Amino acid sequence: MIKISTDRAPAAIGPYSQAIVSHGMVYTSGQIAIDPATNTVKGTTIEEQTKQIMKNIQAILEEASSSFDLAVKTTCFLADMNDFAAFNEIYGRYFTSVPARSCVAVKTLPKGVLAEVEVIAETADYSY
Repeated sequence: MIKISTDRAPAAIGPYSQAIVSHGMVYTSGQIAIDPATNTVKGTTIEEQTKQIMKNIQAILEEASSSFDLAVKTTCFLADMNDFAAFNEIYGRYFTSVPARSCVAVKTLPKGVLAEVEVIAETADYSY
């Protein structure tokens, strides 16, 4: 296993890694709308927060020699399922390869954010 870490995404706020690469697959930890430059939540709307989540995921996938196009599965957590359509509209701009996905509503998320997304993707670097 190889731990993935980049300063272009928020540092882990607990005992976990931003992502792990194992057997050619990237497993990201759940990403929330933390701006890595300020370490604060970016945005107050689902649209703003989803855009920041996607920036964080992109940075981690790139560090692992991967991309949105290599995503196999995502799991999405929403604080309010009424945000689904707006979340989905932003999400669809990034995951154009339409990986498998689960999307569930949860009671609360870290730091009071509106969404969290984790990704399983292939890596283009076969040395992993």
